[in-house]
Amino acid sequence: MFDPTAFDNIKVVIEGEIYDRDLDGEIKVVDRNDWINAAKLSRKYEISFTVSGYNDQEIAAIMTLEAGLENLSAELLGTGAGDHLAGCIVGISFSLLHKNEIQVFQSIQDRLEEIWGSDREIIQSIHLPPLAENQWIRNVASVSFNRLVYEEQIDDLTNMIDYMAESLSKLKKIIE
Repeated sequence: MFDPTAFDNIKVVIEGEIYDRDLDGEIKVVDRNDWINAAKLSRKYEISFTVSGYNDQEIAAIMTLEAGLENLSAELLGTGAGDHLAGCIVGISFSLLHKNEIQVFQSIQDRLEEIWGSDREIIQSIHLPPLAENQWIRNVASVSFNRLVYEEQIDDLTNMIDYMAESLSKLKKIIE
């Protein structure tokens, strides 16, 4: 038997919380990925959901957990000096389908800053089909925390699911 890493423990709690909310009908899980990169000894977990009743092709939230070799080795070796690396990176993003209009982008930015705080880095990236005649684009708005998250902060991560659902509700009003 092995002792699970911080990444494993955080992943299990987050996944359980999201699937419990899916079973309760509050949200709908639409995708899940769990990658292991054997070349770089890193892991990445991603789970996507939307609010029940929403079209996941139009709007969805994605939570990502990542841990690299330095995170794993700091935890497993436990040398003390590297303990501050024994966590994982958490990312939040929102996939939105909307018209390519500057006021929509600004409204999305304002809402996300309102919910997540203006001290968070929020970056919007668009995917635009260049030959399409319509004005619809795919926008991925990412919220970055620019720090590691540790097992002691698992309760904060489960609260983030509430903020993600709230974000979806407010963003849905903008893109309608």
